[in-house]
Amino acid sequence: MKVLITGGSGYKGSVLIPELLKCGHEIVSIDNEWFGHNLPKHNKLKTIKTDIRELGKYKNELQNTDCIIHLANIANDPAVDLSPTLSWEVNVLASQQIADAAKRNGVRQIIYASSGSVYGIKSEERVTEDLSLVPISVYNKTKMVAERVFLSYSNHMQIHCIRPATVCGISPRMRLDVSVNLLTYMALKNNRITVFGGKQTRPNIHIKDMVNVYKHFLDNPKIESGCYNAGFENITILDIAKSVAQRTNAELVITESNDPRSYRQCSDKLLSTGFSPNYNVETAIDEIIYEFKNNQLIDNDMCYTVKWMKTLGLEKY
Repeated sequence: MKVLITGGSGYKGSVLIPELLKCGHEIVSIDNEWFGHNLPKHNKLKTIKTDIRELGKYKNELQNTDCIIHLANIANDPAVDLSPTLSWEVNVLASQQIADAAKRNGVRQIIYASSGSVYGIKSEERVTEDLSLVPISVYNKTKMVAERVFLSYSNHMQIHCIRPATVCGISPRMRLDVSVNLLTYMALKNNRITVFGGKQTRPNIHIKDMVNVYKHFLDNPKIESGCYNAGFENITILDIAKSVAQRTNAELVITESNDPRSYRQCSDKLLSTGFSPNYNVETAIDEIIYEFKNNQLIDNDMCYTVKWMKTLGLEKY
């Protein structure tokens, strides 16, 4: 199967692509490589360094493509707030261009990496796909609108919008600015974890399960088009920190927070399609500890999305 992946060198893409290559797929990766080139050489992998807004220049790559997995985006609230205009262009305008190009080239399936944050803050314990979307930030809004763009093409191809929880775990393009990874690295580096509030609940998914979700939909393209939550552990920040502290013997310090927001997800719809998670937050913590103790954990400015985007001057866009 020929699969085009946007954001192939990113946090999720650089874990996903090697797995798809193992399965024998032919891969084309489109990535501007702001965060480096993080993919192996392989005779079934073609990498193109370009902005996804320039995908039209590479329309030949879409010929005979079976599926597009669209991962590329300006991710998370602080990064989007650096340049809302850039974020609308990358997260929404480019998504429309991808969907249109896919239709014109007979692509049969698009798997879109949306976000569980599109729901906004919900009081319900079971946050399912049937609930209304009330996005509260620019980032949330771009993901919601992009979903609507892709779903408008569902009469022409299978559209699967995946709404991930916060992803955690090791990647060649490592991120140390997401909750589990950040708290674990803080404990290992400083022997101290500072938690602001801690009662806030966050849904989580291990990066290997995230990759397996994309593989699941790729392997089962006839699953009904629509949106699917992908998060299996709704855990408070404090409970994550306690788990990290227990494993690292780090000091745990709790301070007040003016941000009491909690997010949850229910992924029963995804589970009903036959998917089963195999990893969890504790797995991610243990893997990060192992990498750190073996001097294999990457830590540079590229591991912090906002810091690196400022270094690239993207807040001036």
